[in-house]
Amino acid sequence: MIVVTGAAGFIGSCLVRKLNNEGHRNLILVDKFNRSDRARNLHNKGFIAELDRADLFEWLDRFGDAVTFVYHIGARTDTAEQSKEVFDELNLDYSKKLWSFCSGKGIPFMYASSAATYGLGEKGYVDSHDVVKDLKPLNPYGDSKNEFDKWLLEQDHSATNWAGFKFFNVYGPNEFHKGRMASVIFHTFKNINNTGEMKLFRSHKDGIADGQQMRDFVYVKDLVDVLYFFFEEKRTSGIYNLGTGKARSFYDLAALTFLSMGKEPAISFIDTPADIRDNYQYFTEADMSKLRVAGYESEFSSLEDGVADYVTNHLIPNDVW
Repeated sequence: MIVVTGAAGFIGSCLVRKLNNEGHRNLILVDKFNRSDRARNLHNKGFIAELDRADLFEWLDRFGDAVTFVYHIGARTDTAEQSKEVFDELNLDYSKKLWSFCSGKGIPFMYASSAATYGLGEKGYVDSHDVVKDLKPLNPYGDSKNEFDKWLLEQDHSATNWAGFKFFNVYGPNEFHKGRMASVIFHTFKNINNTGEMKLFRSHKDGIADGQQMRDFVYVKDLVDVLYFFFEEKRTSGIYNLGTGKARSFYDLAALTFLSMGKEPAISFIDTPADIRDNYQYFTEADMSKLRVAGYESEFSSLEDGVADYVTNHLIPNDVW
């Protein structure tokens, strides 16, 4: 059996679709299933059981010997959340407990880290283990992810294969429930339908024009292909970047959404909200060489192709994946 945490969420549900497409339906899905806004993410997907995240460890005590692989995708991901206690509980302590179980049983363990660990990029965006201890995330969410990365690197890894993935800016189907944290594509599509225009965050940094804040945007379908590659192939354990290796602007992202809808871009700018302005990343770009050395050869979707697929096949028909 394969355990997937965060299974009703954006990336977790897309991973379930990928596993189903590859013939795996022996899945144990773990999440907080009392959120009705995410229920449609699991529509027409195959699995054995749903477990509330609070019940996982009791279930593992009873049935853990039958588990062959764990994908730990679940986390609190709100970058505006300021409660360290929330992140300690859900992103740090829960992850430590799950790793300890997997290590003790020799079960492969793959988990979601984040590019938020890189902060302003003072140390670059290279996924070297040597720099993890020196990274300076910009918010409690990034801190929690980096603290787990640091902790895991200090553990005995001899018993099982493992990998952590620093997700960069992921976009794609099944994110409709994320509200403020959904991608700019989702918000642009919604705003075009409602008002015919899109307002992006103004730049508050000298030398960077409005809308030219740049991120490494990765399509979720490509991301789960990488996660499945590590399921199929036993590769060197470690922490890996998971982006495309090419930064693009938020303006490009919004403009391509307009074009995918057959409309001319109508984009203006508003101030970045005060609660995130001081800790706002203006540039991220994954160094992908480590993943390539691990043997992953598939190309990542261009922003043009990813946005077109997302808009045409999911947003316009209002369809999950």
